[in-house]
Amino acid sequence: MDAEEAFKLVGKMGIYQVYLCFLLAVLLQLYCAMEAILIALVGAVPAYYWDHGGLVVNSSQLASNDLAFLDWFRTANESEIHRRVHFNDTFTSIASEWYLIGDAEYEISAASSLYFTGVLVGVILFGQLSDRYGRKMVYLSGLALDILFSLANGLAPSFRLFAGSRFMVGIMNGGMSLVAFVLLNEYIDTTHWALAGSISSMFFAVGIAQYALLGYLIRNWRILEIVVNVQGTIVFFLSLFIPESPRWLYSQGRLSEAEDVLYLIAKRNCKHKCTFCLTPRTKDVRELGSILDIFHNRVLLQRTVIMMYIWFVCSLVYYGLTLHSGELNGNVYTNLALSGLVELPSYPVCLFLISKKWCGRRRTLLGFLCIGGLACLIVMFLPHNKESRTTLYSIQLLSLLGKLTISASFNIVYIYTSELYPTVVRNVGMGICSMFSRVGGIIAPFIPALKNVQWSLPFIVFGIAGISSGLLSLFLPETLNKSLPETLSDLQVFSYRRLGDEALALQAAAHTVVCPVVTILGYQYHCCTV
Repeated sequence: MDAEEAFKLVGKMGIYQVYLCFLLAVLLQLYCAMEAILIALVGAVPAYYWDHGGLVVNSSQLASNDLAFLDWFRTANESEIHRRVHFNDTFTSIASEWYLIGDAEYEISAASSLYFTGVLVGVILFGQLSDRYGRKMVYLSGLALDILFSLANGLAPSFRLFAGSRFMVGIMNGGMSLVAFVLLNEYIDTTHWALAGSISSMFFAVGIAQYALLGYLIRNWRILEIVVNVQGTIVFFLSLFIPESPRWLYSQGRLSEAEDVLYLIAKRNCKHKCTFCLTPRTKDVRELGSILDIFHNRVLLQRTVIMMYIWFVCSLVYYGLTLHSGELNGNVYTNLALSGLVELPSYPVCLFLISKKWCGRRRTLLGFLCIGGLACLIVMFLPHNKESRTTLYSIQLLSLLGKLTISASFNIVYIYTSELYPTVVRNVGMGICSMFSRVGGIIAPFIPALKNVQWSLPFIVFGIAGISSGLLSLFLPETLNKSLPETLSDLQVFSYRRLGDEALALQAAAHTVVCPVVTILGYQYHCCTV
């Protein structure tokens, strides 16, 4: 029998596999989420005042483009800045330590952007390495290096070293979490892939709230960075005792080792009388399409361009609103926690709506993108009155509504995109679209800085992006309960069918962000995430 049949005997989702799911989809995702949005608190700018010639002006009274302050800040030397600019002692950050204010504030966004650039590099690199050297070794190596570079973050003596280590953390975090996703899927039966992916997505959101809680309790940014890595260290030591992927061993022809791992899973699932014998797999010689097929086919080209923009917008708005939550008026920790927790209802709601005939994939995606876009645009009509509690609460509620809808939209595009492409080019199409989502993540940290031009401009950008991408989805066909196109010629009759668990599994890597090719049982898959 093959490895898939063996899982019917050793357990599709037994006690041990539940533990592995807890380790890789819960504990690991909590850690990955904190690293991904680390800059939201570590890069926050505390309140400060400018003591200039006996005139004391608070930061709340200084516009970030205040000409007098900027002119002085540009010409002042380091010692004078340290003597004249004073931060309060509520919390510390890289902004207060290296005086990243005024014209230098963009460097905070640059450090965050470097992290997401590293993620893009990491998922491409680690996907290939895990195919060649195995899942466990590459995953453990990436996690260990992730922890080491994260510690370098917390101990960095200068901003340049901090930014460089953030880039390295991005490479390790993005690549390691991709391999962990694949590894978890290869421990369980394919019918549970969607469940594992949904758990990962939900606990990534919980991880954002957990980070806000830690930030509230630990106000020193260096200690906060080290404490975040304590959880990563715990996950690393627990991961030392997990087995290699049985599916990867089987695909490499290492049948005896694959059998040993499967028997170990059976033993820990309390199935001691389980017996089986693996046989070498037969290779599938299906012909796959290439990227040129997508750009030569008019129908596919139109869908690809539209979906690239939608993926770009989803990533831009998702990370933009998350990172901007710390800059909203009110308690920075409460805002960040709510930004994570508000995602939780989006997952069951969107999965319910896309399965209903009266709603489907296209209408649900259109609705969520446009509602989120409108919520952001409404902010521009609110009065810019920091003293009005009604205005402040309205902005926070509209921002949270935008975060909820964009989270739901991100879930939908994984399923919807996979159904728009024929089988022969599905991996390539998903890879192209998800690569553009990374571009959105790289740009996202700079959007909140537009508030220096006009206070509501970040929300205007998010709103226009959301509505425009939603309207573009009208040019896509509905795919619910339609037959799935197998070849390029099938597109001429617009035939589709619902992908079901196969499509849901494609959303499962919800926060690795791009689709490098990973081989499972000899077939190539793109593991796509936020």
